[in-house]
Amino acid sequence: MKHYLSLIKFSHTVFALPFALVGFFVGVSEQGIGLDWRLFFLVILCMVFARSAAMAFNRWLDRDVDALNPRTRMREIPAGVISPKAALRFVVLSCGLFIATTYFINSLCFYLSPIALAVVLGYSYTKRFTWLCHVVLGTGLALAPIGAYIAATGRFGWISVLYGLAVLFWTAGFDIIYALQDEEFDRENRLFSIPAYVGKARALSISEWFHLGAAAFMVMAGGLMHQRLAEAHWLTWLGTAIFLVMLVYQHRLVKPNDLSRVNMAFFTTNGIASLIFGSLTVLDLTIL
Repeated sequence: MKHYLSLIKFSHTVFALPFALVGFFVGVSEQGIGLDWRLFFLVILCMVFARSAAMAFNRWLDRDVDALNPRTRMREIPAGVISPKAALRFVVLSCGLFIATTYFINSLCFYLSPIALAVVLGYSYTKRFTWLCHVVLGTGLALAPIGAYIAATGRFGWISVLYGLAVLFWTAGFDIIYALQDEEFDRENRLFSIPAYVGKARALSISEWFHLGAAAFMVMAGGLMHQRLAEAHWLTWLGTAIFLVMLVYQHRLVKPNDLSRVNMAFFTTNGIASLIFGSLTVLDLTIL
């Protein structure tokens, strides 16, 4: 279990899960009904299964590339801790459990589940042919608030879509920062990424623009929520403000000639930002 949790980087769930919970509780608030704990549990399971499938598939597909990269050669598959066949079985099982779980939520979630899997699994191929791979990764995580809202309401909603767009730009931006570590390796091995395509300095500038877009969509989503839901008060705006400050802070941590704090910018800063925003907004929607 320890090795499989490491394979799927379970700790990275803190990126998308808080936004999924925001999408879910926005839907619950719009419905004007109490919390359905069964439905809530099913949404959490969907998040776990979809993300497990995506990460394990990415590790399985990249096993040969990971074996060549000094930074990644000790990952579970290239290190021989988990066999490629075992990892692929884990992917198939996770996909099956995800689709089965959506069946017990509502028909729209069930019908859309193969599309969601196609996006989150398809991302793993994109680094082989396009530097827009960061945007595809962002699209996969953007499905979290949108899907959770659909689970609560059985339909699409603008607030969840705006938060989904914020997640897309936010994720693409911090994935560019993470990819700075492999700029030379990607270029030498004909892998596509924005740092390999334009260099570290320009890549950081593009990341800043992505995060500016994320900030715009966060503010738009908060404004629409404030208009539509009487429950949305100052905690949502406080969470949004903290999130945006953390976006600015992570760009102060990383410089083109100093990547020593990339992991802090990538994981610690973004994880804290997402957890604080999600917690405050859910409190706003459920307690106040």
